[in-house]
Amino acid sequence: MTINRHTTLSTKDDKMLYHGALPRPAPGTGIKVNFITREGETVTVEANDGESLLDIARANDLDVEGACEASLACSTCHLILDDDSFDKLEEPSDEENDMLDLAFGLSDTSRLGCQVLMTKDLEGLTAKIPSATRNMYVDGAKPKHH
Repeated sequence: MTINRHTTLSTKDDKMLYHGALPRPAPGTGIKVNFITREGETVTVEANDGESLLDIARANDLDVEGACEASLACSTCHLILDDDSFDKLEEPSDEENDMLDLAFGLSDTSRLGCQVLMTKDLEGLTAKIPSATRNMYVDGAKPKHH
């Protein structure tokens, strides 16, 4: 069994953090999340408690890049949330805001998908996938030498 980096497994004396993908919830048991694709189609999927929007999108073959593997070093998992869900979240960290400043199509309810973890309170969250992303190394920028 694999689990994602946000899931803690308990052992008798300590806790260990693992990286990977959570098994999908059984139909009807997960937290419902709506994604609006670049083409405007609404796709409803089910998520596990504590799972990031980026991991949920990837597990359901939705086109969300996440180039930095959730290390807060890019904006390629940028999503635009519905107002109600956005208001339920804590404010983004300074590091997330710095990366959001680089995001294509930034809006008032933009968040990085790697930083939004699902809870029952967010049931029905809607996340719109922007029409494009900015990935400076893929988009033609040249890395600077150290």
